[in-house]
Amino acid sequence: MKLINWLTIGFAVFTLIVTLVFFSWWTMKDSVVFGSEKFDQVKWMQHAATIEQECKRGDMAYDLQQNVLSKGTARDAVGVLLGRPSYEDEKSMEYDLGKCMHVYHGLLLFFDKNNRLINSRISSH
Repeated sequence: MKLINWLTIGFAVFTLIVTLVFFSWWTMKDSVVFGSEKFDQVKWMQHAATIEQECKRGDMAYDLQQNVLSKGTARDAVGVLLGRPSYEDEKSMEYDLGKCMHVYHGLLLFFDKNNRLINSRISSH
């Protein structure tokens, strides 16, 4: 009976540790996976059509999201800075980041009715 109690406690502790590690990684993954380079407009534009790199723009996405694009930025200014998006509708734009971590990702930008940036996120497909 004592062995079962110790195994139950050990399993609960193991589960707690795995859960904490997973959620810690999940909250920091964008900065770890997509934050190794500063945004460079020339590289961004050059990597738009490349197939040589899997994660072609991913390394710049976090810096772009956190330090370059700010809430309230005009949609036209985003287009001038980043070029033609991979996808666009009246409320959002998405830029292809490439295949990062075995999944295709994009930088998704959301705009309000006045065409001002309200939010951005890195999405996976």
